[in-house]
Amino acid sequence: MSVDEPAAGPPAPETVEALIRHRLAVALGGWRGSVETALPTVVFVGVWTVTDHDVRTAAIAAIGVALVLAAVRVVQRSSLQHVLGAVFATALAAFFALRSGQAEDAFLPGILTSAGFLVGTLVSILTRWPVVGFLVGAGDPRAQEDPFGWRRDRGLVRVCSRLTWVLVALYVIRLAIMVPLYLGSHVALLGAAKIALGWPLYVGGLAVMGWMLVSGHTPLEPEKGPGAEHDEAATAGDREA
Repeated sequence: MSVDEPAAGPPAPETVEALIRHRLAVALGGWRGSVETALPTVVFVGVWTVTDHDVRTAAIAAIGVALVLAAVRVVQRSSLQHVLGAVFATALAAFFALRSGQAEDAFLPGILTSAGFLVGTLVSILTRWPVVGFLVGAGDPRAQEDPFGWRRDRGLVRVCSRLTWVLVALYVIRLAIMVPLYLGSHVALLGAAKIALGWPLYVGGLAVMGWMLVSGHTPLEPEKGPGAEHDEAATAGDREA
């Protein structure tokens, strides 16, 4: 190989599903973020149970744990993305619980958020702007110049719409379980359900998406959407040759 010859990169994806698998793998976080999200809830329910239903003490303990997790991130100089979300969510949950004096109200913001996401994902599918498409588009090297280029590939929009239906199902499951528990003031069960319906359910949804992406073989449209940069690179290589 000559000195000027560029090193071979990873093979370009040939289907919509392969492209989405690559983009989602880049966009998703790891297990640590899920632990940082769940731990304040565990502490809230545990302290609330031990202190004979003292909402104030439980809320303070949960916020304290979230702040400690954030401090650890700062000391380690690692990303604060997930833990800051946990701090905000914990503070909001504590505000709702302290304002009403009812421990179950700590879970109301999460229920309302799931309801909002359910409506948002449904609207995104109906308007042909599927939410998953934005994750795919965000990984496009040309995203800054053309953030909505992914919508020009009709096959990509169709696949992303099908994947977004999986998110709709996740929000429906969460609401179907959390709302009755909230109305029945089952605080301990709400805590357990919030954890189980968080990362574990999300992993299940990703598994379904993965199966859909492995079983599908939708071709990328040439010179359209986020896969076009591979065609451009190949064309440029041919010209140089």
